Amino acid sequence: MTYQPKLSSAFNDTYLRSRHISPQSGMCSFCTEECEGTCEIALASVLGAQTVYPTNTGSNQVASEKDYPIDFSHFNINGRVFGAVGANENYDEATIYHVKLEREYGRFHPVKLTMPIILPALIKLNWEDYFGGAAMAGVTCVIGEESRDKDPDLKIENGKVVKFDTIGTILNSFRKYYRGYGQIVLQCNVEDDMLGVPEYAIKEHNLEALEFKFGQSAKGTQPVRKLKNRDEALKKQKIGMLVLPDPMDPEIIKKDEEGICPNFYIYTRLPLWDEEYLVGRIKQLREMGIKNFYLKMAGYDREDLVRVIRIGSEAQVDMITFDGAGGGSGYSPCKMMNEWSLPTILLEEAVCQIVEKLKAEGRYIPSITITGGFSSEDHVFKALAFGNQNVTTVGLCRASMTAAMTGKNIGERIKEGDVPKNMKKYGDTIEELYYDLADLKSIYGKQANEFSLGAVGVFSYLNKIAFGLKHFGALNRKFDISYLDRSDLIPLTRDAKDLIKGKWFE
Repeated sequence: MTYQPKLSSAFNDTYLRSRHISPQSGMCSFCTEECEGTCEIALASVLGAQTVYPTNTGSNQVASEKDYPIDFSHFNINGRVFGAVGANENYDEATIYHVKLEREYGRFHPVKLTMPIILPALIKLNWEDYFGGAAMAGVTCVIGEESRDKDPDLKIENGKVVKFDTIGTILNSFRKYYRGYGQIVLQCNVEDDMLGVPEYAIKEHNLEALEFKFGQSAKGTQPVRKLKNRDEALKKQKIGMLVLPDPMDPEIIKKDEEGICPNFYIYTRLPLWDEEYLVGRIKQLREMGIKNFYLKMAGYDREDLVRVIRIGSEAQVDMITFDGAGGGSGYSPCKMMNEWSLPTILLEEAVCQIVEKLKAEGRYIPSITITGGFSSEDHVFKALAFGNQNVTTVGLCRASMTAAMTGKNIGERIKEGDVPKNMKKYGDTIEELYYDLADLKSIYGKQANEFSLGAVGVFSYLNKIAFGLKHFGALNRKFDISYLDRSDLIPLTRDAKDLIKGKWFE
């Protein structure tokens, strides 16, 4: 058995000519010189280093295609018929509608959530409705790293951002729908930090929440982007970006003059933060006005996981998001999306073991979010239960963006009188098809009729997740999800039994 994906992928529209595949290499077992070149090797023979990254990025989402040998499908959900934990044991109160999903986190400034969900960092595709829908649903959302690239009028002087008006538009996409739940968070990578983006956002746009990014489990290293020519390379270098090769190298200048200049690449620096820097930096930004701090961490070496949680504890951050293998957004190397990092369930197990040890030391533990490949209410329930009351929230990233895109697209088609065939059986007007718009009207009033249907799509999708969670909670006679634990899961395989007993890493 192999878990190796074939050398064909939606990442770059490649496919294998033969139905006979060599499992270990992922190539056609019969490779012929007459082939017109349809696989990943053929594409690399033409495009070279560019094929390390997906060629289908931009207006698409891209995620891992590897079928991992262990995931949450190795568990079923338990059920009970006696008792009512978290509710009075009577027929009026022990109902699906009384299952409590609300959560709260925050060391110094509490943040309330309507449900145990956050929308992790993105700043591509329909980001405006992604953030707007989060506010409508009452959950926290995160603006992706290097959001400054979205501003065509961005100005950087002396190595610092001095004009970044678009950040106001981004923040307002959430703030205009804010109803007392959730928070919009600006993610900050090394480049953002060096350029003074946090200070600018605090001073000019009253930023209240910031996330430092160590990595994500589809992109453990930072992205490399090809530049058009030496002139573009010089412009990027001038504003402080790392450009390789150095466009000011005399040898490179000479080659450029001779017309034999190599490709130039802009490279986002890797985080080299340590305890001293981060603790001090967070203290500084807290004094400037940031109320809540977050860390974003991937499934790196377990010693690194320990260190990040300890940093979060010492710096008194509010939440750490751990991102497991299986996700992706489109700017990650193809093979990195498939072949690196702890799969989500193993990352969660590692984090839970670490948290339990640090709790025993009497340490403050920030709220923990698990993300990486989740899309439905059973996933959320299993992740919370497997977390054994160490996990506060679950991240729904790509799925929520899908809701933002399709909610908007279907809405536009309805307005044009072109209702998708698969939707016609449910109705042909916005009022008929967007069932949960009525719930939004009860919250916001009739102005909800004017809301972007992409944001309504995110709200509706998350409303479905919440309603499904309530069913599973009631099934287990737990009417407050804070009571979920591993007794609510049924292991189906030997690997699952090892996981639930905490023996996987032995």
